[in-house]
Amino acid sequence: MTRSYTWLIATLPLFTAGAALAQPGAPEKTEVPAKTQVDPLMQKVLDAHKALKPKPFHTLTPEQARKGPSATDAVKSLMKKEGKSTTPDKTGLAKVDDTTLPGPGGDIPVRIYTPEGQGPFPVVVYYHGGGFVVADLDTYDAGPRALAQQAKAVVVSVHYRQAPEHPFPAASDDATAAFRYVQENAAKYNGDPRRVAVAGESAGGNLATVVAMQQKEARRVLPVFELLVYPFLSNDVNTPSHKANGQGNYFLGNQDIAWFWNNYLGEGWKTNKDPLALPLLASTDKLRGLPPTLIITAGLDPLKDEGTAYARKLREAGVKAELKNYDGVTHEFFGMASVVGTAAKAQADAASALKNAFQNVGVGGSGDADLPRSDLDMKKAK
Repeated sequence: MTRSYTWLIATLPLFTAGAALAQPGAPEKTEVPAKTQVDPLMQKVLDAHKALKPKPFHTLTPEQARKGPSATDAVKSLMKKEGKSTTPDKTGLAKVDDTTLPGPGGDIPVRIYTPEGQGPFPVVVYYHGGGFVVADLDTYDAGPRALAQQAKAVVVSVHYRQAPEHPFPAASDDATAAFRYVQENAAKYNGDPRRVAVAGESAGGNLATVVAMQQKEARRVLPVFELLVYPFLSNDVNTPSHKANGQGNYFLGNQDIAWFWNNYLGEGWKTNKDPLALPLLASTDKLRGLPPTLIITAGLDPLKDEGTAYARKLREAGVKAELKNYDGVTHEFFGMASVVGTAAKAQADAASALKNAFQNVGVGGSGDADLPRSDLDMKKAK
């Protein structure tokens, strides 16, 4: 079941609840909601993951965690069991290239998905998840691949330096550098520099909206749209969705979330208030003028409430923000369309939102009038 809430312009993660610190701007503390029934297809993936005997992230070193079985491994295991090919789907794609972009700490690995047809195409700069610590372009291949296929856009999937070897702000610095390079060199990839969006899953959703904030702060060209899939936005793990879904039954538990934040932000993660690390703490002024945004949440995700709260904060800042929650599924569901029907629905909804945004560049939006949104606008502003 899908619930959609749309707000128009101007009208609109520690260990126990007792130990967690509430942060300003964090989701409201309400009663713990009734648990959502797990979608039967989602349960198959959870069972497949359990069969791989994973160990909780927080019990491992980062090096060990990077080698452990992922949700993607579970999906592939299930696909093999069901007699499905695990070869990535190339339908509608002219090519998929692995290359690098220049970054502040060295070359940034990227994977570029180019649709069939004639360009220039709109562009999506996508950031994968993994709590800023684990995962890579292979782990998160299905999501950006589907967006390229369905939105008919060039999708540049960006890797980034990971913690704890490279703590904050290394990931956000790489993310911002990659966006700026792609935007300024879009034609090199048969892309349209005036139609460049940002997207990301989990920690990647954090990076996507941070990139938009960084662009606004530097008075540079904004993305035309933000797609934030179960974004990782807050260090408060005392929300109802954390209480209900954070016991480690759905890929990601509250202790794992604390482990991720500790690796990314250090021992002081519980009291960190930097909005470029924790976007839910951003002020209204910092959010005002950001691009139209779609936030996707999962009903069984500990992060559900922070995604909901961020949509609310964007609305309060005058940003056009839409929230879509998908019941019965968990964190990481978005890339599971090959085995989970709800994921296919979410991908289609995301692609539709991107296509609409690309078709309406310069129409509507929510930015301050003096914030340039394209290269041509930038020239006019000079």
